[in-house]
Amino acid sequence: MSVGVFDLFTVGIGPSSSHTVGPMRAAAAFVRELEVAGVLTRVAAIRVDLYGSLAATGRGHGTMTAVLLGLEGREPELILPAEVESRLAAFATGAPLLLAGSIELAYGAEEMILHPLTVLPRHTNGVKFAVLDDADSAIHEATYFSVGGGFIVREGEVDSATAELESSKALLPYPFRTAAELLGHCATAGANFSAVMYANELVERSALDIRSGLLHLRDVMEECKNASLARTGLLPGGLKVRRRAPDWHARLKQEDPHRDPKFWQEWVNLVALAVNEENASGGRVVTAPTNGAAGIIPAVMFYATHYTDGMATATQREKDDVVVKFLLAAGAVGVLYKEQASISGAEVGCQGEVGSASSMAAAGLAEVMGGTPEQVENAAEIAMEHNLGLTCDPIGGLVQIPCIERNAIAAAKAINAAKMALWGDGQHRVSLDEVIVTMRETGRDMNSKYKETALGGLAVNVVEC
Repeated sequence: MSVGVFDLFTVGIGPSSSHTVGPMRAAAAFVRELEVAGVLTRVAAIRVDLYGSLAATGRGHGTMTAVLLGLEGREPELILPAEVESRLAAFATGAPLLLAGSIELAYGAEEMILHPLTVLPRHTNGVKFAVLDDADSAIHEATYFSVGGGFIVREGEVDSATAELESSKALLPYPFRTAAELLGHCATAGANFSAVMYANELVERSALDIRSGLLHLRDVMEECKNASLARTGLLPGGLKVRRRAPDWHARLKQEDPHRDPKFWQEWVNLVALAVNEENASGGRVVTAPTNGAAGIIPAVMFYATHYTDGMATATQREKDDVVVKFLLAAGAVGVLYKEQASISGAEVGCQGEVGSASSMAAAGLAEVMGGTPEQVENAAEIAMEHNLGLTCDPIGGLVQIPCIERNAIAAAKAINAAKMALWGDGQHRVSLDEVIVTMRETGRDMNSKYKETALGGLAVNVVEC
């Protein structure tokens, strides 16, 4: 393992981890480069080139404005939706870009250069930055790739970054990159997925920090859902998609005031829809492990803390314990996808986003419901097996159709996968590792028009209104 639970679950803004959060982080990292190099005060102009999927669907994903915010030194983990709206309103009225928060440049989103049909060798989500001096000479350049889930990689530093991760892996008590290795650690230590992940997290954080950090992520998910339930009207972007979460919530409160278990799926659907409607609005979300799939884990975790055995009479601390265990187990499975395949829709299609989130959620639920490590691995395998081949074809390049409903469907798949696995004994024909490798190979073979380019599937077969 070289990726931790707090790498997979981070706080950011919508609508996309790879097209909004990643580019903002890349721009902010570039600004830090300028400061370290001591060239910031010499900057007279800037050039930004977007490549591949970032260029093809960047407008619908808020990529250009995210880059502007990043160039001003903003970080997705810290910026609040109100601040985003304020700066975007200022940009719309012609306000200058404040490079690193202080250097005024006459530069706007419309000046970014788009190369939708050009894919750089490292990844389809590429962005090049260059700054020039008064003589129009380039004084600093860098290329970054947004590789999914908000993760970024700088060109030229891939090998050193890999070496650093491998070095950090050696410090872990239970390093793993495959499910077979993870299961081996469980067998040796007599532990489950969450306990192995917890032991590894203790290398860098205290027990208190791990618990408080995970509960903070839960709180942000809850705040995201609640913010969405308070919004009405249409989602931004021109598709005229009506927000459904507030009306659904009102109906559920009326029809199910006492939380009858027969309404579990309606509540799970509501949480998934609410989170992803907020994400589509550019709200504050937890990438889990991406923004496009951000509603799945909160929805399944809602099921875990409301509808599993003992939860009806559980104390808040007992529910918190479930959340911590759920997220650690889900994170352990997320590591497997990040290590062996991809969580980037632009690289492997939506199977890498919604599929991996559904698999992670199934593992988390199976574990808190008392599953053995073998049953938890089986739950994760079932969920991904039935998301293989899932394309990423958002209409208008917006994270709305089919993305919002897709989260609700995938959450139900995760719950069913966990239940199926728990009715078995953990023995199954297809391993999780085999499914992950299959997902990676399927993504490699998938036509690029089905990988977050808005050039195929629903994106071209549905007439926009």
